[in-house]
Amino acid sequence: MHRYSNLTFNIMARKSREISGTGIYHVMMRGTNRQNIFEENEDYVRIQNILRNMVHPVDDVGKQLPPRCYFYAYCLMTNHVHLLIRESAEKLAPVIHRIATTYAHYYNNKYLRLGHLFQDRFKSEPVNDQEYFFTLLRYIHQNPMAAGLSKSIDDYEWSSCLTQCLSPCDEAKC
Repeated sequence: MHRYSNLTFNIMARKSREISGTGIYHVMMRGTNRQNIFEENEDYVRIQNILRNMVHPVDDVGKQLPPRCYFYAYCLMTNHVHLLIRESAEKLAPVIHRIATTYAHYYNNKYLRLGHLFQDRFKSEPVNDQEYFFTLLRYIHQNPMAAGLSKSIDDYEWSSCLTQCLSPCDEAKC
């Protein structure tokens, strides 16, 4: 407890991130004030490339490095992102920090803006069992339908569903 003049208040530390026993997490990053974080197709493509570079990183001279992480699923919505991610060479926080800052730098430069693009720190939920994993996989891929952005999960272009399903995707497969 701290005293300042006649006021007394408690300082509360933020809650520690729950650690996954499998190294797998459902990560959500939302735009500040729920603002759009993607304005044009080029923006979606940019973050897809950033995600790809997390799995296939190279050093300054082009030498292949170990994957920083792996993605089981992703969905890029207009104002937020869902990732189903597994840690690899790096822990979760540095990977998400790298993704968020790289994309925010690109976005802020492109749209001539300053400040934070993403609201608060990213949210993450540990995935410790197979049932929850498949529930999240479906949830992430069905998110555009729930938001009214697509009629089926296989016609939303900014989701990993199209790259994961070998035949036309439906709710039972994804």
